Amino acid sequence: MTFSSALYPGDVVHVRSRPKKHRLSYRVFSILIDLDELPALDRSLKLFGHNRRALFSVHDKDHGNGKEGELREWVEQRLQDAGLNVEAPRVTMLCYPRILGYVFNPLTVYFCAHADGRLAAILYEVCNTFNERHTYIIPVSKNEPILRHSCAKEMYVSPFVPMNCRYDFKIKPPAETVDIHIGESDEEGSLLFARFSGRRKALSDGALLRMFFTYPLMTAKITVGIHWEALKLWWKGVPIHRHKPADAVNTSSVILQNGINQS
Repeated sequence: MTFSSALYPGDVVHVRSRPKKHRLSYRVFSILIDLDELPALDRSLKLFGHNRRALFSVHDKDHGNGKEGELREWVEQRLQDAGLNVEAPRVTMLCYPRILGYVFNPLTVYFCAHADGRLAAILYEVCNTFNERHTYIIPVSKNEPILRHSCAKEMYVSPFVPMNCRYDFKIKPPAETVDIHIGESDEEGSLLFARFSGRRKALSDGALLRMFFTYPLMTAKITVGIHWEALKLWWKGVPIHRHKPADAVNTSSVILQNGINQS
């Protein structure tokens, strides 16, 4: 069986420009899930499971409102919150899968399209290590090869980055390749740059098995890597910004076309 869902092996790069220069680069892979295909993927693939144990899996509790069986409903409600009337939207979700039951997704991107394939909105779901999630809901006014969005930062993410920042997203939606660029800036200018770029591979048991041996325990390594890079930043003397718990663990904001956040 051929799926529109796919794998995207590639590279993650983070570059900090100040107050101390710092760079990291890791080989990773993301999975693109067509939400309508989840039941078929669960039935057809031996190495993939939906809301169950498997070598690779996707669980609703890791995304959206965290309630099993409500992920599509949650996405559709976010579109309504943005004033978008999209009948039976096609939703594809780019994320890391659970591997042997473990995952941490710093960023999950939902591509929400009309029936004819035109993008209606992109949802940027940011998760921090305190199990807080905030989703930036950004309507797509023009379907172009490269999409650019900006918004104010609404949720604490890193102890080495202040809250008073802006995100600038530059996205090449998934096709044969995918590119996600995120710039973070404060009142003094550019602070951080992050990028994921990957190339499409068909989703199959054979491909998943190759991913397992090519990127062994990748999701655990992501968490270890976050803490290792934090230790290096601390050693370099980068100032620490203390975490203030969010008012709720799962929040969202609608981003108007002029980049203003509307919570």
